[in-house]
Amino acid sequence: MELRDKIQRGQENLFQVSLYITISADSLVELNKIIKLLDTVLATRLFYTKPAIFQQIEGLQSVLSRCDNQLCQKRNLDSSSVALTFPFISSELVHESGVLYGINRSNSSLVILDRFSLPNANSILFAQSGSGKSYTAKVEVLRHLMQGTKVIVIDPEREYKRLTESVGGTYIKLSVHSREKINPFDLEVNAFNEEDGFTDHVQSLTEIISLMAEGLSAEEKSVVDKAIIKTYQKTGWTQKNSNKKKTNRTYPKLFDLYTALRGMKQIKLCRRLEKYTTGSLAQVFDTQTNIELDNRLVVFDTKDLPESMRQIMHLVIAQFVQNQVKSNPCKRILVIDEAWLMLEHEESARFIAGLVRRARKYYLGVSIISQQANDFLGNVYGRAIASQSSLRLLMRQDTTTIKGVASEFHLSEFEQRFLLTCERGEALIIADQHHVAVKVTASEKEHPLITTDPSEVISKKK
Repeated sequence: MELRDKIQRGQENLFQVSLYITISADSLVELNKIIKLLDTVLATRLFYTKPAIFQQIEGLQSVLSRCDNQLCQKRNLDSSSVALTFPFISSELVHESGVLYGINRSNSSLVILDRFSLPNANSILFAQSGSGKSYTAKVEVLRHLMQGTKVIVIDPEREYKRLTESVGGTYIKLSVHSREKINPFDLEVNAFNEEDGFTDHVQSLTEIISLMAEGLSAEEKSVVDKAIIKTYQKTGWTQKNSNKKKTNRTYPKLFDLYTALRGMKQIKLCRRLEKYTTGSLAQVFDTQTNIELDNRLVVFDTKDLPESMRQIMHLVIAQFVQNQVKSNPCKRILVIDEAWLMLEHEESARFIAGLVRRARKYYLGVSIISQQANDFLGNVYGRAIASQSSLRLLMRQDTTTIKGVASEFHLSEFEQRFLLTCERGEALIIADQHHVAVKVTASEKEHPLITTDPSEVISKKK
């Protein structure tokens, strides 16, 4: 009755399925041995086997690839049961315009994928620590660079330095005392001409201020919104002068907002921001931007930042990249490593989810890398990011995360076992409707640039 109801609602379909296994051997003794072994293995999986006695010719005709089922041993199965046969099917994934990810585990074919040909170019990568997730991400980055794609990386663990130096990229090491600065109020003049561009920028700034102030009430957010608009108006940045030359631009700074808030008699809010305007961190955020994103690879190293500042800086970087992308759309990838850090606060999580949702509009692909799969998928914004990513790369999981991952991505029992037992560098790629098990490979010249194995790095230095 339950099956009938599902068929009537269109949740299940009925199929007539025949499953035959052909066994070859050099002798009758060896053949009987293989049959006995196969019967034992299938019996543990609750399979009932039946030999085609006196029908060997019909059986041979049935297994040939000409769709002639002479045995006609059919069973009625619903969609869920038929899905269990998928482990015996190898899916090939080859795009002519794509980059090489690795070798198909099922049939040793090449897995060549163009993420920009999918419904969107966003991707997520979940893996245990030590499974090779950063190695996989760097292989992808290096090969996209070969195709002329621009790449921007937020690197909290300093894993992309050697790769950046090898390809002549821009490496920006951000710390409390670093010379490189990013002004949160920096806004490309083209954004003023774009519909709702300035409005989006104001909302992003409000999220940053909320992080700095350790949270804002609804009333305080409204006040900050008005203060930001007043700050831009006071310094002359309006839509009327949006054609001002880029070389002559001078944007407002955080202290200008602080002054506007004091003028609005928001003393308590000002005190919460004093650390970033007149205190020890004034030189970090209250300054003009002095970096450019005109290189093909730009890496932001945030490892030396204190934990309390890293969240804020990651959000500032993401907002700065978003403004640059809106101003000059081209084929780009933004890689956010250890992205679970940005889900710890609602402000940064909401911003990243919005960035992922709008990325396709600006020819941008956002790559989210995280080892905390359950924490990520347990967050409402994390699930939104996963649903907006057409490319999913799943590497080794443990028993505490596999259920959540399997439920979110509708994995078969075979795929779950693969993720629990796969070796380092092996992954399950889910690209739109394709599911492919792949071994990520790098060439002899690529490997030294992207490996972070301590033994290899130390021996190379010696």
